[in-house]
Amino acid sequence: MPERALATSAREGKFETEGWRVRKDGTRFWASVVIDRIMDHGKLVGFVKVTRDTTERRKAETALIESEYLARGVIDTALDGFVQLDEAGLVVQWNPRAESMFGWNRKEAMGQSLSSLVVPDGARHRFAETVRAGSKGMAQAAEQIEMVNREGRQIPVELSIGSLLLNGGRRTNIFIRDLSEKVLIEAQLRQAQKMEAVGQLTGGLAHDFNNLLQGIIGSLNLIQLRVDAGKTAEVGRFVNGALNSANRAAALTHGLLAFSRRQPLDPRPVQANPLVLSMKDLLQKALGERIILKFDLATDLWTTLCDPNQLESAVLNLSINARDAMSEAGGHLAIRSRNVGADELRTADHGHEASADQYICLEVSDDGVGMPAEVVDHAFEPFFTTKAPGQGTGLGLSMVYGFAHQSNGFCHIDSQPGDGTTVALYLPRHAGVAEGSGQSEATVATSATVPGSGEKVLVVEDERVVRDIVVEVLHQIGYSALEAVDGETGLALLQSDEPIHLLVSDIGLPGMSGRALANKAREMQPDLKIILMTGYAADASAPEAFGAGMELITKPFTVEALATRLRKLLGEKST
Repeated sequence: MPERALATSAREGKFETEGWRVRKDGTRFWASVVIDRIMDHGKLVGFVKVTRDTTERRKAETALIESEYLARGVIDTALDGFVQLDEAGLVVQWNPRAESMFGWNRKEAMGQSLSSLVVPDGARHRFAETVRAGSKGMAQAAEQIEMVNREGRQIPVELSIGSLLLNGGRRTNIFIRDLSEKVLIEAQLRQAQKMEAVGQLTGGLAHDFNNLLQGIIGSLNLIQLRVDAGKTAEVGRFVNGALNSANRAAALTHGLLAFSRRQPLDPRPVQANPLVLSMKDLLQKALGERIILKFDLATDLWTTLCDPNQLESAVLNLSINARDAMSEAGGHLAIRSRNVGADELRTADHGHEASADQYICLEVSDDGVGMPAEVVDHAFEPFFTTKAPGQGTGLGLSMVYGFAHQSNGFCHIDSQPGDGTTVALYLPRHAGVAEGSGQSEATVATSATVPGSGEKVLVVEDERVVRDIVVEVLHQIGYSALEAVDGETGLALLQSDEPIHLLVSDIGLPGMSGRALANKAREMQPDLKIILMTGYAADASAPEAFGAGMELITKPFTVEALATRLRKLLGEKST
């Protein structure tokens, strides 16, 4: 035995070493050598040498070291951040990608709490729960959260969390993927899609409006030429042409506002069945004789809260669409109504769209050509149409969609090629009692020729042409008028000694809005009748704040429509 080994064993009681040894047959093995001293009554009497073959253990340890080295190389070159936490939740591994993502180097991060380093304060509890679940070996789907770097900039990341049991205890491995580039690309894609939709919208709008404006301008030019030449015999034909184009332009704008859910609504408790039945003659004329119209209306249909005029327009639009989907030979069109409860909504997979538990449902069904899934997906988009050029604006279904959502309801299309189409309009149940028969103004016979009795009306409108038209209408049907160009001037007239029976005001005035003026007018004269006009104003689509004796009328309106509103509010004063 080497003298050094014996001296060490004699001094310390044991000598241990490892190394390669050679057997008698010449083969090599890794040996563990232990030399123990032998003592007798405190005296050294000899030594015992034990040699063990530990080749297999050596191979296993070498493989473990190599695998750990390889793992370290993979982790250090990984494109994702890697953080390993000990059982106390403190950082024990922090790869270079984590350094570059968050700004703390490995030395600074080691021994720190990960949540205190990179998680915003408000999200730390949720983050800790997620890491805790992952550290216990629970199944964890990749989760997207916001983390922050050293400068405080938020970084969208995806976490993948797993656990590992080592001799030194449990470790939690967290792979962190930076989603900044992915989020940026998605935002750019959404912007591109948005711009494509805007391009389609503006292109369709420009095309249709240019055609309509041509009809208006051309008709007015011809009228002017005939008047200048003293030939007025056929002027009426050109007036009708201009009016027709103007009305179509108004309907086009109305459809766009409906789709964007910005149309001014006048919601009332409505019984839909009488309204739909009152449209029977109108619908039959629109459908033609080749189409058989059928009604299947629930006898116990609930009341809903909506604008009856817009509900009537929605049913008409759906019916016309159904007509156009049928062949030249004709077909069948059915209008159904029914009550829908929460259970049916869940069964039909409408739970994500429904905000209430009870709805009425109006269905318009046809046995026409039907639509493939890719057409159904785009059917509610404005200016999307499968009709030939010039046969439709593509706003019918988009208007129905906007009206439904603005009324806290929703729409659904069920269609298959060759198997017809059913469009269902869902409107929430209303606990109130319906007013009258539920008919819209368009289906109620009114008289615009009943004259007024000189009642004084204050007209507040900043657009001179519009103001002059309203004043002229008032004079023609027997009312006197005061004029104001803005809310402040109108308020001064209301505060004067001048007796005023009714206020007609635009909502979108410069300075004080028409609604603010109406509120101040009501404070001074609680019984004052008010008509508010709007082409579009941001607060005009919330008429639920209207009190009794206050009406909303949308531009452009006809002389008859304005006269009807005036008669409704001032009729009792004219008797």
